[in-house]
Amino acid sequence: MRPWTRPAPAHRDAVRHPVFARVYAKVSVATEPEVGPYRAELLAGLSGRVVEVGAGNGLNFGHYPQSVSEVVAIEPEAVLRRLARTAARRSGAPVDVVPGVAEALPLKGEAFDAAVLCLVLCSVRDTARALGELHRVLRPGGVLRFFEHGVAPGRAMAAAQRGLDRTVWPFLFGGCHVARDPVASIERAGFVVESRRPVVIPAKGPRLPTSYLVSGTARRPPSAGV
Repeated sequence: MRPWTRPAPAHRDAVRHPVFARVYAKVSVATEPEVGPYRAELLAGLSGRVVEVGAGNGLNFGHYPQSVSEVVAIEPEAVLRRLARTAARRSGAPVDVVPGVAEALPLKGEAFDAAVLCLVLCSVRDTARALGELHRVLRPGGVLRFFEHGVAPGRAMAAAQRGLDRTVWPFLFGGCHVARDPVASIERAGFVVESRRPVVIPAKGPRLPTSYLVSGTARRPPSAGV
């Protein structure tokens, strides 16, 4: 057993969206020219041991800086996990792709210097529990980088997002919810949000329910007396 792991749950593939996973893999590659710079910005300056939750098909891996000593990438969906392992072999960073769900990370507490959330909080089943797990595995003072879907600033689009979340959107798109408030959830989990900024993708053209995102940095507070 690796030093950062603890026994994994018995059901290793609790998330199964094989059709959506294949569609997502193609769409994410097609949109990488626009999304890629935000991935690079998200990961810039990280160092030490990093946990990435919901690694998808591994498009972040090529953006990790050399100051990162190890990336443990959690991906629950089997199709995406296979693609992520292929991406890990091409990455310049040492990446270990392992099965697991965000709500029950197979990792020891306070074992990581940084955590990465990239387009994943929209699809986890229990946001509070998932963020609680990240809080547990990060060392005191550890950094959390996030790039997530969020609620649109306009009332009409926000109402449309909420309507989609209650009906067809999660069913069609692998459990995705576009009207969640990731920053508020991160703060409720005990993190201190140090920076945030809105992002709109695509930058030009018609707006979609998925166009509104937020990128930022949070931190697990240091232990008392530190």
